[in-house]
This record gives sequence, C-alpha cells and structure tokens, in this order.
Amino acid sequence: MKKIKLGLLPQILIAIALGIAAGTVSPELPVRVFVTFNALFSQFLNFIIPLIIVGLVTPAIADIGKGAGKMLVATVLLAYGATLFSGFLSFGVGETFFPDLITRNIPLSEISEAKGVTPFFTVAIPEPLNVMTALVMAFTVGLGLAHLDTNYLKNACNDFKEIIVKTIQAVILPLLPIYIFGIFFNMTHSGQVFHVLAVFVKIIGIIFLLHIFLLIFQYCIAGMFVGKNPFRLLARMMPAYFTALGTQSSAATIPVTLKQTIQNGVNEGIAGFVIPLCATIHLSGSTMKIVACALALMMMQDIPYDFQMFAGFIFMLGVTMVAAPGVPGGAIMASLGILSSMLGFDENAQALMIALYIAMDSFGTACNVTGDGALALLIDKWFGKSKTNTSSTFPQN
Repeated sequence: MKKIKLGLLPQILIAIALGIAAGTVSPELPVRVFVTFNALFSQFLNFIIPLIIVGLVTPAIADIGKGAGKMLVATVLLAYGATLFSGFLSFGVGETFFPDLITRNIPLSEISEAKGVTPFFTVAIPEPLNVMTALVMAFTVGLGLAHLDTNYLKNACNDFKEIIVKTIQAVILPLLPIYIFGIFFNMTHSGQVFHVLAVFVKIIGIIFLLHIFLLIFQYCIAGMFVGKNPFRLLARMMPAYFTALGTQSSAATIPVTLKQTIQNGVNEGIAGFVIPLCATIHLSGSTMKIVACALALMMMQDIPYDFQMFAGFIFMLGVTMVAAPGVPGGAIMASLGILSSMLGFDENAQALMIALYIAMDSFGTACNVTGDGALALLIDKWFGKSKTNTSSTFPQN
C-alpha cells in the first residue's frame, strides 16, 4: 500500500486541533511533559539560529556577489525594493487595522508554559554566536568568498549549508508539529487559547487580502511599463500561483513560473536569468507575513514599538530573506535571529510566529513566485532590446 505523506501545513493544523482538544480535559502531568519538551526544543532553536544565519546567508551572498553585469544589479535592487515595499505596506496596514482586532495584554510566557507548570528538567545550550555577530560574519565572509579565485572555502561553506538545510528538514520541521501541539496544549490548559485563535483568524484574513492587493499592484506597475493589460498578465501566471500553493516551494515552482513568464512576452534568456534568481532573493509575500505577524504579537502583548524599530527590522529582513532555503518554513527559520535581536522575541513568541507563518506558508510562496513574473517584465523592458531574440521553447498563448 502506498503511504500517505502529510505536508507540513496539515501536520501543523492537526497539531493545533489536537492540542486544543487535549488541553480542555488533560490533567497537569501531561502538560508538564510537553512543557519539558518545549523547553528543550527552545534551547535547541536558540542554539541553531546563529548557525542557520551563517550557513545560509554566507553562500547566498557569495553567489550573488560573484555575478557580474548591470542586469544582475538591477534584478537584485528591484527584488530588494519590492520586498521592502511589501514590508512597509504590511506595517502600515497593520498599524491601521490591527488595534481594533487584537485582544491586548495576553502574556505569552503564561501561554507557552501554562500557569504554574514547570518542566521536569531543562538543559542549557549556549548559543555559539551572538545573532548580530553571526549576521556580520555571514556578510563579511560571503562578500570575501565572491572575490576568491579558489573554491576550497566556498565548497566548505556550501557543505555547511547542506548540513543546515538537512538539519531543518530532518530535525526541526518534523519536530515542529509536536512543538506547536505543546504550545496549543498549554494555551488551552491556561485558558488563553480562544483569545489567541481569534487573533490568528483575523490576521490571516487580512494578510491574504494584502497578498491579493500586492500582486495586483505589482502587475499594474509592470503593465504600465510594458504597455500590456495587467490583469491578463496576472491571469497567465495563475498556473505558477496554484503550483506554488501545492508545493510550498519557490524552487520547485521555477519551471512553471519560467514557462508562464515567457508566455507573457519576456525574452527567454532574460526569463531564464531572472526567474531562478528571484526564486531566491524576492520574497515579498513572506516578508509581508512576517512583518504583520510580528506586529500583531507585539500589539497582543502591549510591547512598545515605533516606526524606527520596524523600519530597521524590515530593511534587515529583506536581506535575511535571501538566505531562506527552498523548503517549507525556510523563511521563518532564517528570520528567527533578527526577530530575537531586533524585536526582542523570546522562544514563546518565536513559537507562535512559526505557527502563524506556517499556517499561511502556501499563500506566501504563491505570492512570491507570481510576483517574480512582474519583476521579469520590468527587467525585460529595461534590458530586452540588448538581448538576441531566440525562438521560445514554450508555446505562446
């Protein structure tokens, strides 16, 4: 018999449902078991976050830096600008609408650990590096690698990246449903779960509408520059959108995104350059989700913040998103470090960020890859005349 393999999102949803159901009837002892597991897993996350930053950001910066040409610079700046726009758009909408939707003064420490429940034991796992030290090291080494003539250190960094990606795939992601189960198990036990779930549903709804607006805006801008109907351009990208919904991976959707982008009239050579690159560096949908979720959780806890704090966070998040690996949940894993260092998120807030993010992972990925087509249209407008036209390997609509 063929085994049915559940994706990460169904696992998270099942974990949330089971956690709520078990928390309504469970005595304290099982809660304490999961408090112990969550405490240990949180320590491991704190340990691995700086390694994730070094392992993923370093080769990403090296790969971008070793490229040459105006098209590369233009694509990177355009993708970064689009990511920043989505982050500030998310912050502005959140500032406007979230205060009326969010129940304030919900202490996440009580939610995550349950009132009066302590773990059986804890094991302290010190961080090997400070988060900001890891970021600076990644940029310094990455830029240096881009200008080296030898490949020894580059190969070592790529091997280390593979170790980190395997750790995310084989350890962190499989254990996440248990971690999320423990969080909601404890929330229900402490009586806070329904307040938090009400916030979750409202925030997810607003972010979904923001994704739709962002895609329409991106294609209106692209359509204005190339002189084409933006809604027809966007409609042609729908196969890529729905493929990303199913795969939850920008990398896995590249063939479909490439085909539909060429059908929108983009030069095949330019599309072949821009689409794979943007699958790595353009994560507008992911950035929008992270900013909105972070703002919502800070409002929920009455944590003070200001525009300057979030502006710095968004600028750094746009760079960190470059390191997001092509696996479900990769973007939130790459951003945990700056959530901790710049916004002060502890492991409890990080756990809820992961749950919120994973719940919307498919829609964010679909927004990312569909937006890649709009950026390719702009790059083709600016550089297409200098490229030699080639017969497309994909049929035109």
